[in-house]
Amino acid sequence: MCTGGSHLVYEEGSQAPSACNTVDDVMTTMCEIDVELGFTPESHAIDDPQHRGLRRAGPRSGAPYGADGIETHRCRATDDTQTGVCEHSLTNAGFDVVDLSGFDTLQSTFEAIRAAGRISDADAAIIRTELNGAVLPLSGDQSAQVLHIAEEGLIMRCAGPNRLSVVGGSRGMNDHGPATAVHADQDVYGTPLLQVMGGRAPELLVHDSPDGNNHDSNLMLVNLWIPLHQITQPLVLADGRSIDRRRHQLRYGLATDSFLDRDDDQVINDIWKFLYDPAQRWTLHSEMDHRSAYLFNTCSTPHGAGNLAGEDVAEVCYRLLESAEQALEAGDVGALTELLNTAALPQLPAHGTPALRSAIEAMLDLLAAAAAPVATAAHQHGDFDAAEWLRSARAARRTVVRMSLELRLVVSIR
Repeated sequence: MCTGGSHLVYEEGSQAPSACNTVDDVMTTMCEIDVELGFTPESHAIDDPQHRGLRRAGPRSGAPYGADGIETHRCRATDDTQTGVCEHSLTNAGFDVVDLSGFDTLQSTFEAIRAAGRISDADAAIIRTELNGAVLPLSGDQSAQVLHIAEEGLIMRCAGPNRLSVVGGSRGMNDHGPATAVHADQDVYGTPLLQVMGGRAPELLVHDSPDGNNHDSNLMLVNLWIPLHQITQPLVLADGRSIDRRRHQLRYGLATDSFLDRDDDQVINDIWKFLYDPAQRWTLHSEMDHRSAYLFNTCSTPHGAGNLAGEDVAEVCYRLLESAEQALEAGDVGALTELLNTAALPQLPAHGTPALRSAIEAMLDLLAAAAAPVATAAHQHGDFDAAEWLRSARAARRTVVRMSLELRLVVSIR
């Protein structure tokens, strides 16, 4: 949650963080960092024959969870982890931070899922039970009461640094990768809301669309996004007030038959994709765990996984540690020697978030610790604790893997 007090503030490109002395300093010197986001290219936008004057993403445009049909842009984003200041809310910007620290059963369940690296049916049942009817505290004086939890959409996502894939094909709730392109998950005028709500979704749910809006209702379809661990591939959200809906918000039909079991008339999910514009404003938390979560408008809020400065170095370290672990487990000292003596170890990046730099430094230390005894044959003399090094290496790699849960709710905004 965002709190008052003195906070670490830094500008990407500076040599070192600088401290703010007061809350006013924080509020006037917001922490901004560079983050790379994927967008639909302008060349993939076509006229929408069903909505005169508007556009949609054409057939060449890839899905928001793939690598095709995406162009990347470096965006400036406010890092709320560093500022501790919330200048947005669910009703004005389309997203807010939820304090989950007081939900003891949820916290123990999230911790168990994080340790296991997977969510089970029993875990899912506990999460649904604990959230059903719950009042979720937001920033300021707002709260959101959970009125309904969607049957589908409770999933776990895992992402390695620099978009490194760490999952196979999605199976049920597990093994889902990150969102590689900025998108919003539902068109309030389209499938499946059209069928599920009998065409009444636009008049019942808060939304901002290119061809209409509803700011009068207190009902909202939202995503609850819960980070189990996140110092890489952070969820990045756009302030809805900075989005030109008619120019940059594109309808797109997402096929769901590979990961959702739906009736034939609902197999194409109508979502939104977005074009880049430098006027768009973005927010992220560079270090976040399951004590807090993002709540954002499913029908309107642009969001996607971001690539932080330094993640390319984290990926190199991750791959080297993984290869070293495999050689050590196989007892192949020759392969380990060749790997660590011939690999060009990266340098600690000059810039990056404090949490990511710390994780990279720990991985580099482990690689150096393994390289020294290899060179002196200390493995054979018992001066190198291989089992302890393996445990530490696996743990270090996990620190740069983003794990998150998400589910979909209907809430009443108080």
